[in-house]
Amino acid sequence: MTEIDAKIDALVPAWLTLPDIAEMLDVEVTRVRQLVKEGQLIAVRRGENRVLQVPADFVGEGKVVKGLAGTLTLLKDDGFTDEEMLEWLFTPDPTLPGTPAQALRENRGTEVKRRAQALAV
Repeated sequence: MTEIDAKIDALVPAWLTLPDIAEMLDVEVTRVRQLVKEGQLIAVRRGENRVLQVPADFVGEGKVVKGLAGTLTLLKDDGFTDEEMLEWLFTPDPTLPGTPAQALRENRGTEVKRRAQALAV
């Protein structure tokens, strides 16, 4: 859980607080904190009050977006920091097209994981 710089903050279209995520997933906030701790979600401190927030694109249809946890694991294994992972996930890639985060939401996780694995080479 890190502070986020303005460049990466600007890349992410929308953020949700941990209680918002808990409500969307229909779980307790402690479960959301556990997901962050386990590396299945990325939370950063943002705003004036430095509240922990998660990119809204990481949650959809009452669950964590399919393929996100595996992608985060691949990136972490490649030595990416939380900020670098967010930057990679939310930087538009014309060959994808869109961002890796959008591709995950659109159930194109196989291609996103392939690209994440290629970063390690």
